[in-house]
Amino acid sequence: MRPIVLRGHERPLTQVKYNNDGDLIFTCSKDNSASVWFSANGERLGTLDGHMGTIWSIDVDSSSKYCVTGSADYSIKIWDISTGKDVYTWKSLVPVKNVQFSPCGNYVLAVLDNVMKYAGSINIYQIKRDEKTHEAIEFVEEPLFTLETVEGLDAVSVAGWSIGGKNIFAGHKDGKVSKYEIDVNNKVFKFVDSIELHESNVSDMQFSPDRTYFITASRDSKSHLVDCATMKVLKTYESDCPLNCSTITPLKEFVILGGGQAAKDVTTTGANEGKFEARFYHKIFEDEIGRVKGHFGPLNCVAVSPTGTSYTSGGEDGIVRLHHFEKSYFDFKYDVELAAEAKEHMQEAN
Repeated sequence: MRPIVLRGHERPLTQVKYNNDGDLIFTCSKDNSASVWFSANGERLGTLDGHMGTIWSIDVDSSSKYCVTGSADYSIKIWDISTGKDVYTWKSLVPVKNVQFSPCGNYVLAVLDNVMKYAGSINIYQIKRDEKTHEAIEFVEEPLFTLETVEGLDAVSVAGWSIGGKNIFAGHKDGKVSKYEIDVNNKVFKFVDSIELHESNVSDMQFSPDRTYFITASRDSKSHLVDCATMKVLKTYESDCPLNCSTITPLKEFVILGGGQAAKDVTTTGANEGKFEARFYHKIFEDEIGRVKGHFGPLNCVAVSPTGTSYTSGGEDGIVRLHHFEKSYFDFKYDVELAAEAKEHMQEAN
């Protein structure tokens, strides 16, 4: 796969995201500006300027009308994608490490860091919209609810909504994953359970297209596929390097993992030794099936288009690499998969 290299950031990437249609890519980094790109050719549509510090996280709503960013400058900003204008800002007491729209787009979760004697929390904010146009009518200033760090757990590092926005799952700095029940209509926001999943910080958590299961990544060099309903581990993928990011591919039964040697050691390590590749694993069989090189530092973030035709990675080197999958990617199948297809064709013929 020949990549399209996107050079729009001066510092390491922190997150990359596609919109629901897969035609736009949103990127943010440790500089104070986010970028929006066309996924077809890598052309930059524009930038989102207004933060005064590292932008740790970015997300886009289901209608591609608004974008949300969380920053080290103690703020959460909502942006109008069509104009690139900052339309609302929520102030925070501490840096904001992760943000995400709910599936309906009417709520935003924000992970607040545990610094300056603050224990850390997940704050949920409400956006009141016109039901037909999806235009925002009101941004409610105060959090709808605050999910404080549960006793016995370390602070949250990353979080996301499950199917229908009924639950929030959170990855913690001690490697655990917790589940919260969310019912905004009946004002139910409560802790359900937690599991010990990783040996170190959960650095990434991304959901399947139907949000019924999710994948995690950690610096313990492991990635897990977890069922939302039961919180049971479905699959485990083991790597030979620390992991920063992971994602699930549509169309094909693959997952993509990314990471590499710690950034502080990059200056004394070559790209080959640093293991700065995007690693493809078979989702069902858990085998590594391929790697894509190119970055000159650890992969900090990775995302796959909802259409399943491309993926984008962001690195410690400040570069975004956009890859469009070639025919060989879609043609790849295990022998057992080919045998099952042949059997199915025989049955149809009879």
